[in-house]
Amino acid sequence: MPMMQYKAMDDRGKTAVGSMEAVNAADLESRLSRMGLDLVNSKEVRTRSGGATGVAIQRADLITFCFHLEQLLSAGVPVVDGLADLRDSVDDARLKEIVAGMIESIEGGTSLSGAMSQYPKVFDSVFVNLMRAGEFSGRVAEVLAKITENLKWQDEQAEHVKKLLMYPALVGTVVLLVVFFLMTYLVPQLVQFVKSMGESLPLHTRVLISVSNFFVAYWYVVILAPIIAFFGFIALRRLSPAVDYAVDELKLKLWVIGPVQKKIILARFANYFALLYESGVTVLECLRITEGLVDNKAIAAATRRASRQISDGASISASFEYAGLFPPLVLRMLRVGENTGALDKALLNISYFYERDVRDSIEKLQSMIGPAMTFLLGGLLIWVMVSVLGPIYDLVAKLKI
Repeated sequence: MPMMQYKAMDDRGKTAVGSMEAVNAADLESRLSRMGLDLVNSKEVRTRSGGATGVAIQRADLITFCFHLEQLLSAGVPVVDGLADLRDSVDDARLKEIVAGMIESIEGGTSLSGAMSQYPKVFDSVFVNLMRAGEFSGRVAEVLAKITENLKWQDEQAEHVKKLLMYPALVGTVVLLVVFFLMTYLVPQLVQFVKSMGESLPLHTRVLISVSNFFVAYWYVVILAPIIAFFGFIALRRLSPAVDYAVDELKLKLWVIGPVQKKIILARFANYFALLYESGVTVLECLRITEGLVDNKAIAAATRRASRQISDGASISASFEYAGLFPPLVLRMLRVGENTGALDKALLNISYFYERDVRDSIEKLQSMIGPAMTFLLGGLLIWVMVSVLGPIYDLVAKLKI
């Protein structure tokens, strides 16, 4: 379906400009009229994003969408009417367009989950499968409430990841800038004075001079090499699945950061699994869906191994133990939940266990990173000062006054 760019006007004379998928101008006018807009003019445009299906929206907007739709459905409002109310009340133009497209699809005979599946950038596979399970069981409003809580939980997880990565990246960048300034500006000026004394220089001073000379002569290499290496590394991961797998596996083994990242991934895995299983999705289907959401090839491979074990008749806890997904303490929690018939609660407990552990680990890391970076920068400054002032002190000591 072609993408049409339009200019329209509402009943109050307010102009609205946007784009929407439509067969032709008449179809566009019909769609806009359902949104309470009168078409002024339009033209077909080319798009590389695949139209509205390729447009993502902010998680906060999606949370608002789910909460409002859940409230409307709980109050007994029909799905189409609830979506129409949302379409007329949301401010985000992209979300308004998506909701309008969903209304069109539902009026054409598609289910709510089917209409959502047409927008994979907005409603992922977990979202769609949960909605499908909710439609099958007649508990759509309850499922939407669970999805809302899950989206809020994802926000918290995203904040944990930011805390884990942003602070070290910021401090590391500052340290690198300080190093660059010292080696290209300050050290050369001090070195000229040291050389003019005509004294033999100690090893650490000669090393400092060599490093400074390299920075001055090849400053463009110092700047460009990390950038080229970064993009080359990304290209290599895309071209080689083996390299991509090895990097994801290495991420989980990195000192300090690796275990925390693994806990974050497993918390996400357990939370998604619990949400799907509680909504009536089969275990194997839960594993298939969560496999594509963990965002780590090594964990995904372990999930596939567990899935094969379960399909061969093994228990869930034994399969996870074989796959190496969880430590013994968590496996015991999972085994108890499986034996008592409360697997979803056990999975939620695992998610809570990891979430709390991640929060504590990040707080400890943050308390360690500051002193470590200070120690690194202080050591660098001491090296520069000793290398420059050491020969000066030796010269003054030799003077007979």
